[in-house]
Amino acid sequence: MESKTLTQEFGAIRSFLWPIRSNETRKIFPMLCMMFLICFNYSILRCIKDSVVVTASSAEVLPFIKVWAVLPMAVVLTLLFTKLNNRFSQERVFYMMISGFLIFYALFAFVIYPNSDLFHPHAAADSIQAALPRGFAGLVSMFRYWTFTLFYVLAELWSSMVLTVLFWGFANEVTKVHEAKRFYAVLTIGSNIAATFAGQAANYLSVGGVYNTNLPFGSNAFEQTLMISISVIICTGIVTMLIFRWMNKRVLNAPEFDDLHFTRFELKKKKKMSVRESFSFLSNSKYLVCIAMMVLGYNLVINMVEVVWKNQLREVYSSPSDYYRFMNNLTTAFGMVSTMTALFLPRIIGKFGWTKTALITPMIMLVTGLGFFAFLLFGNHIGGAWLATLGMSPVMLVVMFGALQNCLSKACKYSVFDATKEMSFIPLDHEVKLKGKAAIDGVGSRFGKSGGSLVHQGLLMVFGSLSASAPYVATILMGMIALWIGAVRSLGRQFQDITHQGEPETSLEPVEEKPVTA
Repeated sequence: MESKTLTQEFGAIRSFLWPIRSNETRKIFPMLCMMFLICFNYSILRCIKDSVVVTASSAEVLPFIKVWAVLPMAVVLTLLFTKLNNRFSQERVFYMMISGFLIFYALFAFVIYPNSDLFHPHAAADSIQAALPRGFAGLVSMFRYWTFTLFYVLAELWSSMVLTVLFWGFANEVTKVHEAKRFYAVLTIGSNIAATFAGQAANYLSVGGVYNTNLPFGSNAFEQTLMISISVIICTGIVTMLIFRWMNKRVLNAPEFDDLHFTRFELKKKKKMSVRESFSFLSNSKYLVCIAMMVLGYNLVINMVEVVWKNQLREVYSSPSDYYRFMNNLTTAFGMVSTMTALFLPRIIGKFGWTKTALITPMIMLVTGLGFFAFLLFGNHIGGAWLATLGMSPVMLVVMFGALQNCLSKACKYSVFDATKEMSFIPLDHEVKLKGKAAIDGVGSRFGKSGGSLVHQGLLMVFGSLSASAPYVATILMGMIALWIGAVRSLGRQFQDITHQGEPETSLEPVEEKPVTA
């Protein structure tokens, strides 16, 4: 079995922490540093974007942002990514995309946010709100605070475009299936340690939630926090590009990596796929459709639960600084849980195989989702003695269980889900891998979140609030998880067939040990 092989080759402790051979260190260590820095940035951005948007209005704005702002922008950036890849090398596109994000973050922190009142059309928004039903309040807030909306969109898309499309697309190009079992576990550990570190670093950068008169910038505590945090993000983003540059020049200089350094025209290969052909190929490939269903399933389910939970969270933490600190501590918690899970990832895959490992995430989300909605819908029926023992109000109890659900769900996502999903891309052709991945992770993930947001919008129109629509959200969520599980099982069979045909010695499915006969 694979777990026994790892222990024999690396020893008991090293097989958990660093199952990497000496000749592989030069390739994996820079990738690990890049992964750490990219995830560090996203962990901070995720906390900032929620703090900026939710506390300015309410969590009801999130479904509207994800449908009418995040999804269109994801489509635009995916089209841009595809066009750039047709014209420039994969290496140059990496620099272009990251630089664009960093420039916007700098403008927002130092120019737009300090002068946000000059940009926000409050009078027009008040007039529109007066003419529309209560259920459109989130849409009006999205328009009223449009600069915050734009920041939320580009902070959210750092995950799908920079982490998933750029970094994981690069990792899939330079990693073989048999290496991925070990490499991706190490990268996942790095991403989770980054989340743990980022949560506490963000608290440190938040100037204690108190305005510091000794700093030469910012008019209030949160504005100072924003400026400091974005400055750190810009610096780490630049370091990420420098590491990537060094790796391409010093490590990935063999002919097998020419796809990274030259354009498709320079390589004079087969006719490149257009954007339309990329999506057409995706829809005609059962294999890619199954991957897309996994991505859609996760993003739809987490979005549907998260919006309801964040609405409860805002009732407890209405201040941007308090909300930000709570999200930072939660980020630290799920980073620690994810790290522990990732340590066992090579053994989990080696023992149970790709399919059973990939099923862990939907099963965890099924159980925790049921628990969260049970507390939300029936929490008021808990006796006063129980509440006194727990030391929590019904709202606080829902918030804390929702935080637990969020922590476990994201811990699974950033460990087993990401690793198994990225492994499934490795056996594909270069261009199919690159553009199919951009279509799935760049747009498909947004469709998942937008699908959940559309459900919330429709229910808000009917019921008027997130709390009233919660029972229907729970029912839809369970149905989507069932479809997700079916897609994983189908993809597992196809993945096993491909790896057996291409690299029979690298199959990730468990091998039955035959009894030894005399």
